[in-house]
Amino acid sequence: MADTNYTITGVNGPVVTVTGGRSLPKMSLVRVGELRLPGEVVSVHGMDSVVQVYEDTAGLMAGQPVYPTGQPLSVMLGPGMIGTVYDGIARPLAAIESMAGCFITRGVDLPALDTERKWDVTVELKNGDAVTGGEIFARTRESGAVEHRCMVPPNVSGTIEDAKPSGAYTVTEPVAFVADGHGGRTPLTLAQIWPVRRPRPAKKRLRIDRPLFTGQRVIDALFPVGKGGCAAIPGPFGAGKTMTQHQLAKWCDADIIIYLGCGERGNEMTQVLDEFGELVDPKSGQSLMERTILIANTSNMPVAAREASIYTGMTIAEYYRDMGYHVALMADSTSRWAEALREISGRLEEMPAEESFPAYLPSRLAGFYERAGYMETLGGGEGSVTVVGAVSPQGGDFSEPVTQNTRRYIGTFWALDRSLAYARHFPAINWNTSYSEYFRACAGWYEEHYGAGFGELRARMMQLLNEEANLQEIVKLIGADVLPDDQKLVIQTARVIREGFLQQNAFHKTDTYTPPEQQMAMLQVIMRLYDRGRELVARSIPLSQLESTGVFADLCRMKFGLGEGKTREDYMALVDGAADGVMEANV
Repeated sequence: MADTNYTITGVNGPVVTVTGGRSLPKMSLVRVGELRLPGEVVSVHGMDSVVQVYEDTAGLMAGQPVYPTGQPLSVMLGPGMIGTVYDGIARPLAAIESMAGCFITRGVDLPALDTERKWDVTVELKNGDAVTGGEIFARTRESGAVEHRCMVPPNVSGTIEDAKPSGAYTVTEPVAFVADGHGGRTPLTLAQIWPVRRPRPAKKRLRIDRPLFTGQRVIDALFPVGKGGCAAIPGPFGAGKTMTQHQLAKWCDADIIIYLGCGERGNEMTQVLDEFGELVDPKSGQSLMERTILIANTSNMPVAAREASIYTGMTIAEYYRDMGYHVALMADSTSRWAEALREISGRLEEMPAEESFPAYLPSRLAGFYERAGYMETLGGGEGSVTVVGAVSPQGGDFSEPVTQNTRRYIGTFWALDRSLAYARHFPAINWNTSYSEYFRACAGWYEEHYGAGFGELRARMMQLLNEEANLQEIVKLIGADVLPDDQKLVIQTARVIREGFLQQNAFHKTDTYTPPEQQMAMLQVIMRLYDRGRELVARSIPLSQLESTGVFADLCRMKFGLGEGKTREDYMALVDGAADGVMEANV
């Protein structure tokens, strides 16, 4: 940091040109100007280096010094991250507020972890033990819901020496040393530092064969995302992207939630902070923040930090994956991240591609989503990172570059529909344009948890929805009254599926989450209604008689009744009673 041979020669927004001595190493971290603003070298041209600065560059002038660090942009990983709110480059916002007030002072340099707090640590290794990267050498209770498993850094192996007994340690105190057999000794501390742009290694990528269960019926039954897979939620403003991600964060069966607000409005991030602090984790009965990490990089924060924020979030997710946890990363939204890429690319005077996005947009998206996966960790356990990325196409146009390139690297596509959102149908996932490539791979899990025959029920439900979509085109032209009863039955059953199964109230105490067995029961009852209706139509009994019994309306409210004491058998008897009554009346 004492080397001041480098000076600023040009400032263009967040992009600063630096010269002096040898060029700076690409992707290395530097401190720019008198305030020592953090920045990253993004390109090198001869003796000149181009730096993207992660803070407001107002006041920087040519001739001011630049201080190289020789290290890449990295994050300190260790106990204390759970429940913390970070900015895009992993600085703890609460610590910044206590030091500098409500507004972030430029040039603040704080580690991601509290280096003075002591943790009650159980040391599990002893002198003479052979260790390799990824092995757990100590444990501590990070929160009421999460045990922190301190691991040997991935690139370290050897023999344990000078192991300390269990006790209270800070994240920087050595708990033991690893001798490599060649005279080198590496201290083992509770924390480790890792470059955010480098994926953390794993032993092997495993096959995805189970879904990330969310309790949201339209997702779990129709368009699941595999645990360790990738999903995208594209949709226009107001379609419910953020609310859907909130529901997933609260109810999905991941162990750790990382919510990344990338370029979102400040009021939305405020809502996230308020709600997550008040929500009760249904798993542990404690606050949801006991297993959540928030990264807040709002739209008014420096654009370069927005570009780095998704890598910060992914690195933290991989770290907990390596402990053997299943992590869900909610990125809201990747469109704002792509816009940051576009702005920086323009400042760098790079050749633009489609809609002025940089030509390397697809490769950057691929590099982000490919870091998800279900892995065998270096320590021999299993962990996963599931990525759910929101996409905000301008005007809801799914043909724009970010949405189209995202579809190349994901397995689940939850297309939000503005018309469904305006009709108060939430989640506003359009069942005709959404898809999932994970259902077939997870078929065994569904048979085990939902019951035998679920795949057939799901296929029948999708067929009815597709038939209804085709029939609605006819209804728009000539009306529903002229349709034959068998087609009216399709429309009425599809309405029950839409209103009684796919529509879900996030604020209702029983409807907000639906377990697998209840979802299966609902589908069985709906299909029983359809089959009994076909029996009546086959006997030339008017469908209107079955409608007059009110059974279709009753099944639309079944999602509330099943959560309040009624059973599958009760609704089966209701359907059979209505159908039998109509049949007897026509004998």
